[in-house]
Amino acid sequence: MTDIQSAIAAERTELAAVLRGLSADDWDRMTLCEGWRVRELVAHIVMPYRYSTARIVAELLRSRGKFHRMADQLARADAAALTAEQLVQTIEDNIHHLWKPPGSGYDAALSHDVIHGLDITVALGIDRQVPLDRLAIVLAGAGPKHLKYFGVDLTGVQLKATDLDWTMGTGRPVTGTAQDLLMVICGRTLPPGRLNGPNAERFTTA
Repeated sequence: MTDIQSAIAAERTELAAVLRGLSADDWDRMTLCEGWRVRELVAHIVMPYRYSTARIVAELLRSRGKFHRMADQLARADAAALTAEQLVQTIEDNIHHLWKPPGSGYDAALSHDVIHGLDITVALGIDRQVPLDRLAIVLAGAGPKHLKYFGVDLTGVQLKATDLDWTMGTGRPVTGTAQDLLMVICGRTLPPGRLNGPNAERFTTA
């Protein structure tokens, strides 16, 4: 647990540093999370630090039990209400926050930070490499339920990392870095040229 908590703290520290380096225009650029600019996505990342469990439950009831609707509404409202400085400061103030998703462990909290960090850096073309030990933790927690949640179909495809001993699926190989394949299994569409294999185009933009 200590190792994962250290990894979470390091990931948040590095993400905050990336965000500190963005221009004002960058905050209004789109991320890999459909419909969200950088500011909405960061507002979503800091939601667990700003809202109590009771508030989340109340908002979820208001959204008729639909988490994605609730998350989108809160992200848009907070992105409008908070400045970029306030959003980054919230991350920095919560580097060691012990939040974890309901019913999950700290590995899921690390996944949340890693995936959303990549949603930003990949979309903006920032060459940030997530350390492989963190990616190994995140990918170890991925399975069929994960694919179903994100609506990812790997029929006839085996994803194979080029920098980590990790594969998923069976079929013709699609290769790429571990962090790019993490994006694939999270339902994100990558820029062209990041994956290789006969089925790579299924997971990249035209």
